[in-house]
Amino acid sequence: MARGDAPAESAPAAPGAPSADATAELIAELTRRGMRIAVAESLTGGLVAAELTRIPGASLAVSGGIVAYDTRVKQAMLGVPGDLLAAEGAVHPEVARRMADGARRALAVGGRPADLGVATTGVAGPDPQDGRPVGTVYVGVADAAGSEAIELRLGGDRDEIRRATVRAAVDAALERLREGAGAGERG
Repeated sequence: MARGDAPAESAPAAPGAPSADATAELIAELTRRGMRIAVAESLTGGLVAAELTRIPGASLAVSGGIVAYDTRVKQAMLGVPGDLLAAEGAVHPEVARRMADGARRALAVGGRPADLGVATTGVAGPDPQDGRPVGTVYVGVADAAGSEAIELRLGGDRDEIRRATVRAAVDAALERLREGAGAGERG
């Protein structure tokens, strides 16, 4: 599914929309449920993990992150198939899905995969990549029930695209958690 341009700054939440601090809400809900999140990042280069760990107590819910900026790291560390990367490049919805699922497994704690995996891949610019225009971004989200990729078409400069991607990744993780409403709860 495609989503439009994300605003540059957080606005007050409308009824039914994510809270003004969706990251704090995500960490609180993961902690309450005894669940863990793992992150795989390409174009955001660690910004999603930094956003999650900005919340005090995040260590109870954040397993860690892998910055897979080099395409070969996506294959070696996250298990993204080499034939997929060769055929489609790194900026592709299936790559985002595989990265998110790979993060869950690669960042297992005590032999237990993370309950939720989130991944970012895309083109922040200034130049197109893999035949994709600047602003093409895929956010992958995975849990034990499966995975999905969310397509974003973002405007702005490199920094604005990366910041909007971080917000979209947090929102996607929170939405997936809400959809699963307790299905992955650990106790």
